[in-house]
Amino acid sequence: MSRPEKIRLGDFLIAQGLLTNEQLGLALEEQKRSGRKLGRIFIEAGYVSEKEITKALGRQLRAPFVDLVTFKPKPELINLLTEAAARRYRAIVLDNEEDVNMLMVGFADPTDLVAYDEVSRILQREIMLAVVMESQLLTTLDRVYRHTEEISGLTQELAEDMLDGQFDFGNLEGVLTTDEDAPVVKLLNTVFEEAIKQRASDIHIEPQEKQLIIRFRIDGVLHVQTEAHPRVAAPLVLRLKLISGLDISEKRLPQDGRFNIKLKNSAVDVRLSTLPTQYGESAVMRLLSQSNNFLALDKMGMPPTLLERLRHAIHRPSGMVLVTGPTGSGKTTTLYSALAELNSPEKKILTVEDPIEYRLPGINQTQVMEKIDLTFSRVLRAALRQDPDIILVGEMRDQETAEIGMRAAMTGHMVLSTLHTNDALTTPIRLLDMGVPRFMVAMSLQLVLAQRLVRTICERCADEYKPTPQELAWLRMELGDEADSKTFYRGYGCDNCNKSGYTGRQAIYECLEMTQVMVDAANHGDPQEFLRAGREQMAGNTLRRDALRLALAGRSTIEEVMRINNQMEG
Repeated sequence: MSRPEKIRLGDFLIAQGLLTNEQLGLALEEQKRSGRKLGRIFIEAGYVSEKEITKALGRQLRAPFVDLVTFKPKPELINLLTEAAARRYRAIVLDNEEDVNMLMVGFADPTDLVAYDEVSRILQREIMLAVVMESQLLTTLDRVYRHTEEISGLTQELAEDMLDGQFDFGNLEGVLTTDEDAPVVKLLNTVFEEAIKQRASDIHIEPQEKQLIIRFRIDGVLHVQTEAHPRVAAPLVLRLKLISGLDISEKRLPQDGRFNIKLKNSAVDVRLSTLPTQYGESAVMRLLSQSNNFLALDKMGMPPTLLERLRHAIHRPSGMVLVTGPTGSGKTTTLYSALAELNSPEKKILTVEDPIEYRLPGINQTQVMEKIDLTFSRVLRAALRQDPDIILVGEMRDQETAEIGMRAAMTGHMVLSTLHTNDALTTPIRLLDMGVPRFMVAMSLQLVLAQRLVRTICERCADEYKPTPQELAWLRMELGDEADSKTFYRGYGCDNCNKSGYTGRQAIYECLEMTQVMVDAANHGDPQEFLRAGREQMAGNTLRRDALRLALAGRSTIEEVMRINNQMEG
């Protein structure tokens, strides 16, 4: 195919009827001020969409438009261009024509003659030009240029080093802290980079009898990243224990530690947990971004009536608000969104946490350290002497902490905390089971917010979906005959979602407000009476119903709603 021609984008779009002379003039003025690309200015100003520009360029150059959302790239062709070259020239190898020794290459800017020439030089093949949307291209590059093969190669290199006796365990600490080219160091760096790229919340290093498995938890579901020789596990865990300041000689007992890493301008706090197993030490790392990436309360997807009740509760001068749910359900994120709304120069806010997950300017945060007896209860007692208006307690772990928090709520402080319970309704009963006096629960607790995280459908491959007979039967139990007339969606899998059909998660909620009726029921002493009053108050506004609301809105799937429902019932 011949070399593409140079096109003046503005004039071309005017000729195509996609842009006016006035819009072009405004865009050119903005380009002079900012130096940004003209096409990007057109798109951000809303004059023309990226897809319209891309398709129009394809028509003009007689080049096919390739939708990367539905296109399935071939790994052997993708790797003909390095990741650096693909990003620099905004190009991706899509297909090959073996009969004519030609490669189809998609360009985000098909008028960039320098990029075309450089890609031709690198590939040493004739190029058939195709046009792709830049936003889709960048997402695809993030997905296809993963470090899976590099991780596998590094684990193999490390295993060979171990086999050849090149690792002297007597000198391992010195080697691993100074030699950044050591395979174990490169392997861990690559694993962290890939975990950040894939939005993983946890990294699991699990030694088995015949292999080491490294898995990532992405959107709440574990995915196998790589498998390696089991001899790789020991130096990996040893390295992690070193940088966490743990006892490397102790392999018989569980240990917990933490360290910080910085990758691609992203600071991440890593919480490490080791556990002895029959085949060696297993390590799990929770990745916590140090950026303030929590949302405002009104951006978290709460139903309006629930949001109003939560805001009313947290803006009271005193009382306790609890957020409940399992580990990894976003409880701390919700509490920090509430703190961000409450934060003002007129209020003193203290937090007691393990660990400090977010940094919020204007508040005083204390890290619990069990090793030196700096416990939740001890810090909380000291915090009350600091004259706070609002206190955040990371977790109600025991009776002592719960009672101190309750007393603080009864004496003019707003206390926010979390508790591990299955739903909102059983939370007050759980507090009673912990040994908290009944009158404290009745007088201090204002509201319980229970939440879960539900995976949301990938927008790029979402399509209408007909429920299975099992799903339809479940829907009919929830919705009655209306279930047959509803439209549902699911993601069919694309590069954007790593073929899973899901990208990201959305919280679902339910809340229980300690009204006078609920307080009377709590003081009554009969748990069944309390549960009955609570069910009447919630009246179907449950976690299951909120999850179903997302499915009816086309944001999640019936399969995901049923999965979450089974977890709650289990």
